[in-house]
Amino acid sequence: MKKLISIFKKIVLAIVVLAVGLVALPASGVFAAALPGETTPPATLPAGNLRLELVWAHAQTVYQRQGYLLSLADDFIARAQILIDRANSKGWDTSAVQTALDAFNSVIPAARSAHFPGAAIITGHNGFNAAGRVTDRTAAIETAKSLVQVLKDTRAAMNGTGRALRAVIKAFRDSHRPDQSTATP
Repeated sequence: MKKLISIFKKIVLAIVVLAVGLVALPASGVFAAALPGETTPPATLPAGNLRLELVWAHAQTVYQRQGYLLSLADDFIARAQILIDRANSKGWDTSAVQTALDAFNSVIPAARSAHFPGAAIITGHNGFNAAGRVTDRTAAIETAKSLVQVLKDTRAAMNGTGRALRAVIKAFRDSHRPDQSTATP
């Protein structure tokens, strides 16, 4: 009999806790009235806004990466020149690497100047709010296009010199790699 009363007490206690929890929750949602003269936003966004917001976010990410890589260029050029000088002191032919490095070094100022206008475009973010959401579709399209154009102009200013330098360095390393077949374990 005591077990039955103990179980009954636990069930009643659980029901009371559940009832108190349900009473604490609101029975309906809260609705706010719009201020006079304000229009309510459409229930659904136009289908293209999500894609436009994704393009904007991606373009900003690529812009930041380009800026980071351009900021590393001077240090990279200095380190590469040191390695070329070391290879020259060993008597190795570094003319191809030196030519590619000089070409790369010569386009960096043009690439930086082509990259610079993107900062003002991102700061202004016409057509987008601070969170990257579309507020004015036509202005947002033009803003995204202009940032993408800055990215293209920066790539065009580089004129493939970065890839060419990388390929020349790889070829140089491959030709001057120590022979692994004669090495003993």
